[in-house]
Amino acid sequence: MATHPKVVRSVPSLRRTLELYRKAGERIALVPTMGALHRGHLALVRDARRRARRVVVSIFVNPTQFAPHEDFASYPRNFATDLKTLRESKVDLVWAPSVEAMYPDGFATRVAPEGAAKAGLEDEYRPHFFGGVATVVAKLFTQVSPDFALFGQKDYQQLRVVTQMAKDFDLPLKVVGVPTVRESDGLALSSRNVYLSTAERAVAPMLFRVLKGCASRIKNGEKIQHVLNVGRIEIDVAGFALDYLEARHAITLAPIATPKDGPVRLLVAAKLGKTRLIDNIAV
Repeated sequence: MATHPKVVRSVPSLRRTLELYRKAGERIALVPTMGALHRGHLALVRDARRRARRVVVSIFVNPTQFAPHEDFASYPRNFATDLKTLRESKVDLVWAPSVEAMYPDGFATRVAPEGAAKAGLEDEYRPHFFGGVATVVAKLFTQVSPDFALFGQKDYQQLRVVTQMAKDFDLPLKVVGVPTVRESDGLALSSRNVYLSTAERAVAPMLFRVLKGCASRIKNGEKIQHVLNVGRIEIDVAGFALDYLEARHAITLAPIATPKDGPVRLLVAAKLGKTRLIDNIAV
């Protein structure tokens, strides 16, 4: 009996395996990850399993989306544990390329997304980020050619960017956004949560509480700008260094002044100690 999941590390080997699935008429769902898997990733795998006969999980810490001062070298990696987790989740295939396989010598083409990628949110603080994400995701989409690709809504701007890219490039796949998985106190699951100290971990759920409070006050008719200003002060007082707290159009991520310009998405990013946390919710 084959041991699952099968791990492949080269494009030819990946294509050979996928060809067998396609010949059998099986649909394929892709869950792109950077490893350090948690319950949020497993929610993506479960959703993938409901949609397709075959589930492919990619594990690749993508160097092109990290700036030189960011945590590429220290980003949590634990391939053996990830593999065990994926075996228990009955994943069929793990695509785990090396940096050399993904970006061989002479690699010279990059995707430069605009639209949601230039919304003045994450792009303002990580200007290199979406070019790196769009390039690697474009590669994953063409390597795997899935019917479905699943992304968490926690990285909401990223979800909008890859959805638009798939649409703009006429890629024959459906990008699915899966709701954020949270701890019991509301903190959005993230591989970077391991960086939080015990004291910081106790404060971290405040971000979600502020988002919920803002959403409910906007729903009750309070002016968006006033609500955001109060929310920013609350985040500041709790001890975060706030990057942004914004209300945006849920599809285009353009700024909006009133709920009737909506649908409305609230997005936040803030640092707690050395750890940068992001979150978002629909209004």
